[in-house]
Amino acid sequence: MGKTCLRAVIDHPDLELVGLYVYSDKKTGKDAGEIARRKPTGIIATRDMEEILALDADVVIHAPRIQFPYSFHNKDICRLLASGKNLISINGYTFPNYHGAAYATEFEQACRQGNSSLFGTGLNPGFVVEKIAAAATGLCTELESIFAQEVFDVIGVPDSDYLFNVCGIGSDPRKIDLRSSGPVSELITGMYSEVIALLVHRLGMTLERIEPDHRVTLAPQDIQARAGTVRAGTVAATNWCWHGIVEGRRFITLSVNWIMGSGLPEFEEYDHWKISIRGKPGIDIAMNISETEPGKERTKPEQYGVAGSVINAIPEICAAPPGIFHIPVFAPYRQRF
Repeated sequence: MGKTCLRAVIDHPDLELVGLYVYSDKKTGKDAGEIARRKPTGIIATRDMEEILALDADVVIHAPRIQFPYSFHNKDICRLLASGKNLISINGYTFPNYHGAAYATEFEQACRQGNSSLFGTGLNPGFVVEKIAAAATGLCTELESIFAQEVFDVIGVPDSDYLFNVCGIGSDPRKIDLRSSGPVSELITGMYSEVIALLVHRLGMTLERIEPDHRVTLAPQDIQARAGTVRAGTVAATNWCWHGIVEGRRFITLSVNWIMGSGLPEFEEYDHWKISIRGKPGIDIAMNISETEPGKERTKPEQYGVAGSVINAIPEICAAPPGIFHIPVFAPYRQRF
């Protein structure tokens, strides 16, 4: 995702790359163009945050790999904001207020200090629920419930640590517990709970709590993935599911499914995203990202989608008043009493 965002900046005629921070020693000292598979840019990758803080940049695209815990990058984000740089993250931060006033205040104070804005975007979090589902509720005179489901095949993910440790693929089902308070659950829930909370907030309702309803799907036989082998009987899909409780009932359900191949039970056929809104009227939306032509290029369509959501937001984020920025949605359904 980060490399695709980097290429989008280098390729864009209205954007100028002025610095590049990396988290890998093997990338340190390399030209940004080499990392992005582009011509040399003269911008050399660094692991020195002080160099980045000293730059006269309008905006930072924050696209590191997610780390444990969910708040791992908070300190760096606040320092960047306080240094006068707007920041767009692809790792959540869509509604920090969900985690409490004190949590959100750290970002707000940094924004005020630097006259900057913080914005979290992407596909999910960032687009499907916050934009598409929220806008679709504007057709309803009555709203009963919202269901949003994501399904993505991760069999081609090259990073074995991310696939097997962060995503939980290949785990022993007797040892993995998605509902526990362990590091994986804390990280994933920390990010996606903000999606539910922001939608409830936009609809003028009060979120009472979020209930987990996770499960796993096991591999019926050995599955050969790009990052390694998933053995039969181990986890071949993580089915993350949360229910946002409003007025004592499950009002919003968000289901995020990462699967190893399309041959798993229940996933022989699927849409990347499905949104089901129940009310007057009921609304069903199916949305897919078209795959790139095999053999033509290495970049996946979801990577382009995330980069697009970032690049296209830059003018609005740079023009926004200081603070945590939320996507404007025209005339969604609003709870009225």
